[in-house]
Amino acid sequence: MIKMEMAKSKTNHKKKVIIIIILFFVCIGSFFVSVGKGSLDISFDKVIKAIFIEKDTVNHQIIWNIRLPRTLVAALVGICLAISGAILQGVMRNPLAAPNIIGVSSGAGLMAYIILILFPKYYYLVPVGAFVGALFATLLIYLLAWRNGVSPMRLILAGVAVSSLLGAGISSLMTLFPDKVAGAVGFMVGGLSARTWPDFNMLWPYATLGILLTFLFPKKLNILMLGDEIATGLGLHVERTRMMFIVFAALLAASAVSVVGLLGFVGLIVPHTARLIIGSDYRYLLPSTALLGASVVMICDTIARLVFDPVEIPVGIVMSLLGAPFFLFLLRERRSMER
Repeated sequence: MIKMEMAKSKTNHKKKVIIIIILFFVCIGSFFVSVGKGSLDISFDKVIKAIFIEKDTVNHQIIWNIRLPRTLVAALVGICLAISGAILQGVMRNPLAAPNIIGVSSGAGLMAYIILILFPKYYYLVPVGAFVGALFATLLIYLLAWRNGVSPMRLILAGVAVSSLLGAGISSLMTLFPDKVAGAVGFMVGGLSARTWPDFNMLWPYATLGILLTFLFPKKLNILMLGDEIATGLGLHVERTRMMFIVFAALLAASAVSVVGLLGFVGLIVPHTARLIIGSDYRYLLPSTALLGASVVMICDTIARLVFDPVEIPVGIVMSLLGAPFFLFLLRERRSMER
């Protein structure tokens, strides 16, 4: 019996590893599609030559200076928001939890707006400010939801309220300083237009830190998913662990928001889709969510560039067109489960 269980576990492990490998190649394919497609289509072999071999060609200038940094930013943003959503869904044990829904992204966006509008000379502090804003929003949500402990449902409800409040703050800034928010529309819906190497260099240190910290503790997320009583019985300090992961989620969401703005639905649809594909074990869910998140944002950004070429729409609009129906699907499924 034990041998049968061990064999079944090994088979299950192999299947999940194969799924992750497939998602890795999907991500690589999405990368080359994003880099190669645009007003000027560049074939796969020419993309390779332009990146690694040819240095003085038009293709090299287009790819290296315009498309490659934008694509890398899109991939990192997708990873950050998707993992942030996966963390929040696990911590709150609710498939509807996502950075943009519970207020984490709004907190980051408000602080980013304050720096860009009131203190434009310190634009390089936007990621730090966005993290502070996201962390403040997270702590506020936590305090509002606290009543002899924190329940996932109270966290969701408090998050929606805080998100609405912070959204009003962003709208107020746009109203009071209309001359300083020329790029506000792109920021509000999330956009990757004109993202270059300085944006990538500003993003990757914070994103890398958040990703590495999260990948160190997948087993603790698995234990949290079992419920507070069981997790406490297994020796886990539930509140401390929950707060640690919420800080990780805030760091990841703030990193993305500081560069592309309030890009919604990535943190909602990607983790849930990955969970349907590979299951709820965070040892496999985190890498699959990261790969799927990068792929989705890169492909959606490519669609945003091409669908009305030469006019470009913000990638957040494409994500909303995909995410809104998916969100309604989740609500309907959740309602049917509660009956």
